[in-house]
Amino acid sequence: MKTDCSMKTDYLREIEKQKPPFAPGLLSRAEKNRLIGRGFHGLYRWYTDRSQASRNWNPDRSFDWRTLGQSHSDELIAIVEGFYAVEQYAPDYTTELTHLARADYGRSHFQLRWGAEEEKHADLWRNILLFSRRRSREQIERYTDDLRASAWTLPFDCPIRAILYTVFQERATQFNYMNLAKVARGESDKPQFAGDADPLLAEACKVIAVDEAAHYNFFLEGARLYLYYYPEETLAALVDVLRNFTMPAARIIPNYDAFIKTLYDGGIFGPRQYAREVVPAALSLLGVESIRDVERGIKRTRRVPNEGGVLRETAIFDEKLDAPRGAAVCGVRFSVVEAAVRRLFDRIGRYEEEVGLSEVGRTEFVPHVWESSRRFDNISINAPD
Repeated sequence: MKTDCSMKTDYLREIEKQKPPFAPGLLSRAEKNRLIGRGFHGLYRWYTDRSQASRNWNPDRSFDWRTLGQSHSDELIAIVEGFYAVEQYAPDYTTELTHLARADYGRSHFQLRWGAEEEKHADLWRNILLFSRRRSREQIERYTDDLRASAWTLPFDCPIRAILYTVFQERATQFNYMNLAKVARGESDKPQFAGDADPLLAEACKVIAVDEAAHYNFFLEGARLYLYYYPEETLAALVDVLRNFTMPAARIIPNYDAFIKTLYDGGIFGPRQYAREVVPAALSLLGVESIRDVERGIKRTRRVPNEGGVLRETAIFDEKLDAPRGAAVCGVRFSVVEAAVRRLFDRIGRYEEEVGLSEVGRTEFVPHVWESSRRFDNISINAPD
């Protein structure tokens, strides 16, 4: 017959067996959202200061448009016209993204600044069309009217999916402009661009590509905030975005297929460049080593209660119960993500000290850890509002 002590031990073992193989995050949902919001706010203030100091160019005065070449190929002009078309939806991009992020002070204010910078891009491409003498003012106005007859809407309706989408979209756009700059520098081996070298066009492409790189880095920092504090939710969103990614306004720009074919034939952009240059670069900076492993982890789910006691799905990614913190788990190195988030808060802290904001309210990094003997460091049972 079992003693009271042995029966108690059996009960404890049974309870331990039924416990989910992870420990809940020490931070509440409200606290995580507050930390993400502070991160975005600090990043926005730092970004604004930097952009005003180093990228405050003017689409009319910063370039001597009278020196632009006037004998460019039809293919190059078609590409410039396509870039102009994509940028025509800047009001829609800004409105949709600002509305989605309206509750977040820093992110919504950044979207307004981002929209102002994208508006300059539209003016730059318009000036190239005009000063190339290949499109008249009347032609451009008619084309603009056609473009604005339709409105762009967000392909995703949640903040995490939206920011992940913009990470890949901004990287792709930067890559487009960098490759057109190569054409303008006379570095293309495509025969259709043989006579398209143009120093002014090359400079314009470089300036606008730098803007896109800055945008890409902002959205990347924001995506890492979500990935750090909401790993499960963000990884599921990442898979969804990659499965359904298309460049903005693809469904509403007239003759978009012809534009894409010109990009592809000219080696500017296509599926190969997207797969080799856009996706791997972004995933690496997000700490993702294998998107297939992430997908497999998402499929292995079990239902657990959230803070309110409501059951929800949670993915169990880690097959190695003794995996050291920072090891590749489900294809993701969370040590890379945490290091990047720490650097972000350090940068925000230095900026706040420079301008005095640290004296009235310092933005500090708060680590997100899971207390568990099995050392799961990639599970979150909370999801953002």
